[in-house]
Amino acid sequence: MTGSGEDAHRTPGRLAAVLIDASTAAIGAGGGHAGGVYLRSSTSGMLRLAVLAGLPGPLFRPWWRLHADRPFPVADAYRLGVQVVLPNATETMRRYPQFAAGLPFQFGSLYVPVVGRSATFGVLTVLRPSAADATEVLAERERVARVAEDLARRLEELRDTEPVAWDGEPLCVRPPTAQVSAGRLGRFAWDPATGVVTADAHLHALLGVAPTELGTVEALARAVAPDDTRRVLAALREAAASTPSLPLYVRAADGGLRLLEFWTPEASSAASGARPVRGFVLDPGPGSTADAAADLLPEGVFCLDRLGLVTYANPRAAHLLHRPRDVLLGRPLWDGVPWLAEPDFEDHLRGALLSPEPVHLHVRRPPDADATYEGDWLALSVYPGPDVLTCTVQPTSRMPESADTSEAAQSGTSSLAPLYRPIVLAIALTEAVTARQVSAVVMKELLPVFGGRRLAIYLLQDRHLYLAWESGFPPGFLAPFDGVGLDEHLPGVETLTSGKPLFFDSMQQLTDAYPGIPLDATEGARAFLPLIASGRPVGSCILGFDRPRTFSGEERSVLTALAGLIAHAMDKARRYESEAALARGLQQALLPRRLTDHPLVETAGRYLPGTQGMDVGGDWYDVVEAGDGLALVIGDVMGHGVQAAATMGQLRSAVRAFALGDRPPDEVMSGTNHLLIDLDPGQFASCCYIRLDPVTGLARVARAGHPPPLLRNADGSTRVLDLPGGVVLGVDPGARYPVTEVRIEPGAVLALYTDGLVERPGIDIDDGISALRVALARAGAPTARLAGVADWLTAAARQAVDRPDDIALLLATRRRQR
Repeated sequence: MTGSGEDAHRTPGRLAAVLIDASTAAIGAGGGHAGGVYLRSSTSGMLRLAVLAGLPGPLFRPWWRLHADRPFPVADAYRLGVQVVLPNATETMRRYPQFAAGLPFQFGSLYVPVVGRSATFGVLTVLRPSAADATEVLAERERVARVAEDLARRLEELRDTEPVAWDGEPLCVRPPTAQVSAGRLGRFAWDPATGVVTADAHLHALLGVAPTELGTVEALARAVAPDDTRRVLAALREAAASTPSLPLYVRAADGGLRLLEFWTPEASSAASGARPVRGFVLDPGPGSTADAAADLLPEGVFCLDRLGLVTYANPRAAHLLHRPRDVLLGRPLWDGVPWLAEPDFEDHLRGALLSPEPVHLHVRRPPDADATYEGDWLALSVYPGPDVLTCTVQPTSRMPESADTSEAAQSGTSSLAPLYRPIVLAIALTEAVTARQVSAVVMKELLPVFGGRRLAIYLLQDRHLYLAWESGFPPGFLAPFDGVGLDEHLPGVETLTSGKPLFFDSMQQLTDAYPGIPLDATEGARAFLPLIASGRPVGSCILGFDRPRTFSGEERSVLTALAGLIAHAMDKARRYESEAALARGLQQALLPRRLTDHPLVETAGRYLPGTQGMDVGGDWYDVVEAGDGLALVIGDVMGHGVQAAATMGQLRSAVRAFALGDRPPDEVMSGTNHLLIDLDPGQFASCCYIRLDPVTGLARVARAGHPPPLLRNADGSTRVLDLPGGVVLGVDPGARYPVTEVRIEPGAVLALYTDGLVERPGIDIDDGISALRVALARAGAPTARLAGVADWLTAAARQAVDRPDDIALLLATRRRQR
């Protein structure tokens, strides 16, 4: 678990150095104890942790990669281009429950996007102590924002010479400004251009040499570590070449441990490419009073720095951990004591690194290979500190009550269930509103944790089970089971009818219980789980594994509980989909089947419903006769579902009535506004109303909080009609809606649209409107059929798998008179 150090040598030096400089500067600016930089990668939509400062990388491996669409603070900061401030754990849980479920500890955090001239490079993060609210960290937020601005400027400069992206593992470094409160500390500087080494008096005293004896870098390396001179020189030269290096632990002449840290000043540069290096040497002092006292303690004591390296271990700790002190010191804890690299301990250690409270747990020490001692239990406590974590360890005569006593645990088989927090699945399921989304969450969040490779979900309808989702099974293998009745002798049926989960450690067990059942090519285990929500049968879930395996008692309990969560989510999804179908039907019934025709005006309309749950029902468009002219109308009820569709129908009817009476545009808006307030549906609506004179081309426009129309002139040029308007309908009974006059020439195309066509997560709506204007300009010659232009403008939206909002588009053009 030490790959991050090696990755530093494969990483472009200048980019890595810039990112490390920014990370450490941000930690200081934000009053934090750890932080880092997420950078975009070569995979579209994927962010990767490039630098992690002040924390051990292996402990935070689940957060090394993050998709920009995930509901996490880093993703929001990158996608939306906004700063995210989470002052404490309560605010984190409220706004980002999935993130809080993975790191449920008492800490605050800041996330600032790194935005260049034409792109967002990544996100600067700082983890810091909790605060009461966001107002307490305003100053720190501003300082981190300035660091992010400087980082963006430097990355813009780098982009001319090398790609600004990250695809490897993160660099794990200690901030150079970290305070070292214990031991003897001396500082030095080395300029590769001149070869001169300078050191302070503390370093001369620590090394026991005169100032004249440290004139060269070779002399410095020999004085610091006579037996590790080559390692010290190599690390110094790597630092001068802007290649980051991890903290270096070496042995002094007397065998004592020394810590070396190198860095290059942020502002330094050199034509030769070698930058001046600064650093410090820390000698904890094996004969120090504190260590001598700790060596005599009856309980085991060892210390870790913030990168997980063991900096001290007393003889009792070495005895209890069954590892020699020289094996422990200066190495990552997981290398020195490999059997401690288990999920429960790692989770507790993350808590100690992120929050100020001590943590306590029991760990089972395995027997050694030579059977010179038996495995037993140890009580472990970890006490946080700003730079060092102090750990105590002592034997315990009893097994903790929470220990797994199942056969799997006794046999040494590790259960995968503790790796999984049911709350993570529960929170993810709350965001899934369709059966497909629920199935995708199960596939992504549940199956990999238990080592599964196959998933099938069947839903109950009319006493038959129908396949709703499958993944990993051979093509067509599950087709014979689609639509089976509840009287069939099949495990997927019987788990539902009996309400009991069925677990088979191998295919042989499955065929023994169900002779003649069709099998796929694998010999792996199977789990059949009933999906029952509040006593109502919903369906069944099948998990498939490539190899035989046993299911521990804990795993069976967890999987059964998770099946209940899935059942409730599926039940909710089916209700949502039923209501969504009703809303779509109502919406289609209320939209005009054909637009009012006029010999001098051609019109075309398009409507696309949203695809995510209940995101349907609010948008409408219409073309109505208004005296000797035409009324062009588009609107958007701010809400979704049946209620929004019903409100839309009422507003459409009201606008039609006003238009048929040829009322002025401002009176149409005011009258519709009062109607919506009187109805009091708890909803608002935006609207754009245009009264067009087909003969003269005079258009009189009134807007109520709606996006501005677009106009493509006959010569192909386009512009946004940024006209004055009033507030949305349903808010202010005294609202006024100014009327603006615009001349529409023959052959020009007028485009009205709702925000679903121009609004995307992470993109400013003004940018979306600009993109639509460009698309309108490219939609063909002015003589092109308007229906084809409408299809062109909605093509990308029609092909999108997920449309978060419904879309309406209305186009109009004046025909040339013959």
